[in-house]
Amino acid sequence: MADRFFPNEMPDYIPETSGIISETADGLTKLLHLPFKSVCELLKNSALDLKDAVVRETWINSEKRVQDYTLYTGALGTAFLLFKAYQVISDKHDLALSSQIIKACDSASRASKNVTFICGRSGVCALGAVVAKQAGDEHLFSHYLSEFNQCHWSEQIRLPSDLPYELLYGKVGFLWSCSFLNKHIGEGTVSNSTMREIFADIIKAGRNSGKGRCPLMYEWHGKKYWGAAHGLAGILHVLMDMQMTTDEQEDVKSVLRYMIKGRFPSGNYPSSEGSESDRLVHWCHGAPGITLTLAKAYQVFGNKEFLQAAVDAGEVVWNRGLLKRVGICHGISGNTYVFLALYRITGDAKYLYRAKAFASFLLDKSQRLIAEGFMHCGDRPYSLFEGLGGTAHLFFDMIETAEARFPAYEL
Repeated sequence: MADRFFPNEMPDYIPETSGIISETADGLTKLLHLPFKSVCELLKNSALDLKDAVVRETWINSEKRVQDYTLYTGALGTAFLLFKAYQVISDKHDLALSSQIIKACDSASRASKNVTFICGRSGVCALGAVVAKQAGDEHLFSHYLSEFNQCHWSEQIRLPSDLPYELLYGKVGFLWSCSFLNKHIGEGTVSNSTMREIFADIIKAGRNSGKGRCPLMYEWHGKKYWGAAHGLAGILHVLMDMQMTTDEQEDVKSVLRYMIKGRFPSGNYPSSEGSESDRLVHWCHGAPGITLTLAKAYQVFGNKEFLQAAVDAGEVVWNRGLLKRVGICHGISGNTYVFLALYRITGDAKYLYRAKAFASFLLDKSQRLIAEGFMHCGDRPYSLFEGLGGTAHLFFDMIETAEARFPAYEL
């Protein structure tokens, strides 16, 4: 297992009042002892540099042509990063460039049959509408909303019947787009009846597949996944943004209890039903994505058992989450969001320190480790989910932790 992550040799917690560190200390140690605000100033500078590098590599050097339009590994991820930069820094150039890239993604995705936020056309239209609204472009805003409506579930136009249910490629991924629009534009932008119809279909399918102790179950490519990207954690995370009946709430809570009971002795979670491989500590598979879902469950239901399970899973991420990759899907950047979420729901300064520690590790060591071949920058090294685009997004989120959310997962 250890070949997947670096040993975490950082102190479990260093209070903000820990005092001055020796000048002979290494760079990471100095960062860990700096006040949070001081580290955030360094992260801000790095985020701006990384953002410029991402734009250069994914947009300018491609001569502003889009081959991969998706948020996951393509140009829409760059547009999403620029929108995050605008939200934090308020540079209107970032907003204008985000809009320009989204227009190119709009053209590139017109023939796409994928309908999710992360990997499909609804992400282009939803983000396009939000950015256009922010820019005050009513014509473009109306265009993207109209195009979004061409994707969605209605009496005339239904989501494909063979569409799976998971987050990256399935119905839950489209439902997240609806919630994203309603959050950033206003409740009712996508009607409750539209969302409820999709929600009810997801619940019905889960009940039909669920057996015994687990009332909801879903398959993707023949496996019953548990994680955020393709499985139960991601599906439940999105469902909890909806108004649920008492029976539906009990189903969701029962699935979470089933998963908690099925943890490995290490505290990590299987990637799929029946798996005995305790290897993956990623957002997509394993404790990180499930921690975020458990934290959400505590916020929604108030059950202390979900808070405790989230805290327990967070320890796995602290101990085994310094992955030899930078990205948010399966890298240190994504795992850092676990501590930001735990800090948000507990107020415990330990988690803010741990987020600072993981971010500081990236700031101090990632470039050297990548250059020396000890760390992987992703197959698409400047993308949002695999590469440095995600690191830049995290660094911007560290500046305003109250607003920090895992991209395209936490609302």
